[in-house]
Amino acid sequence: MSPPPASVTIAPSVLSADFSRLGEELAALAAAGADRVHWDVMDGVFVPNLTIGPPVIAACRPATDLPFEAHLMIVEPDRYVADYVEAGCSTVTVHVEACTHLHRTLSAVREAGARAGVALNPHTPVASIAHVVDLCDLVLVMTVNPGFGGQRYIATMEAKIAEVRALLDAAGSDADLEVDGGISARTIAGAASAGADTFVSGSAVFGHPDGLATAVDELRRAALGS
Repeated sequence: MSPPPASVTIAPSVLSADFSRLGEELAALAAAGADRVHWDVMDGVFVPNLTIGPPVIAACRPATDLPFEAHLMIVEPDRYVADYVEAGCSTVTVHVEACTHLHRTLSAVREAGARAGVALNPHTPVASIAHVVDLCDLVLVMTVNPGFGGQRYIATMEAKIAEVRALLDAAGSDADLEVDGGISARTIAGAASAGADTFVSGSAVFGHPDGLATAVDELRRAALGS
């Protein structure tokens, strides 16, 4: 296991927000100290649920200066990358499992003007990204099976997080190592100790009884080991 990271990025997922007042929720996240906004994009094909598209994200872009990251849990992501960048996302993450030509897809994200992220489902081996690390600005290790919020953290993914950390370090990469799924003040320390530095959390942030600011602060403190 790695020592706690020197700094962490907290990226709340708005999947757990009140969709009837998204603009207000985004402004509240900024006031609460969040670092990014994570948009879970689901197509009802790659994953069971159907969520949001570029028009909603574009409509929310004026509500906050926080960076937007789009997590595309969709088939044929190449067709939509430019739309999400145009909508205001500075990072676009695609799934290994959804890309026939991953090198081409990651290149397309960068060519569209965004940071390129790649996501791995729990069953997907780290070796699947070994030859595209140079194109990755972010690697996302799923700590649940994607498609639903509020799932239980899969602790056995910590060995995988550590494997990705070793891969990035060996390549001299400064890519973010992000985790998504079941992240709370109780589980975040394990992911951080394994080498993650960027954390997506939905239910634990928006469902915290003491509000968004307390939720974000608790996550940051737990990840830093303070």
